[in-house]
Amino acid sequence: MSSERTLRIDLKPSRALAAAIVGVHSAAGVCAGALLEDAAGVCLGVLIVGLGLAAAWDRALLLGRRSLRALRAEGKGRLTLELANGALVPLRVGTRRYVSRLVVVLPAAASMRRTIIVTGDMLDPDSFRALRLWALWGQVPGPAPAQPVA
Repeated sequence: MSSERTLRIDLKPSRALAAAIVGVHSAAGVCAGALLEDAAGVCLGVLIVGLGLAAAWDRALLLGRRSLRALRAEGKGRLTLELANGALVPLRVGTRRYVSRLVVVLPAAASMRRTIIVTGDMLDPDSFRALRLWALWGQVPGPAPAQPVA
């Protein structure tokens, strides 16, 4: 299998991920407001909810200036991120990846502090399957080898 293959994956916005991010941050804001029963608690709660809205805008709805728009899987643990502003960011993916039928989580290795979260509704089923295979095996999936006819 050639390691020269490249898998390009264009992402779509995920309303489900945005709702989950805002929901979790809203719950945390309510808890902070309940624990600190004064103006500081209310301010902290509002700030936490605002942080959730900003995270959903950038990471799930892909509307920020530096939002992730596409991934290029290039081989064993190497990705190139294509951002909304046109920048290309090479990334080495850490070894502690999480892959399920609903989500793929790819943490950056070394000094870059970014975690890539891709949900199933951000891609078509074939692209999501290819990304999951790449995340598990570190190789871009290719066509199945031809089977000899007996």
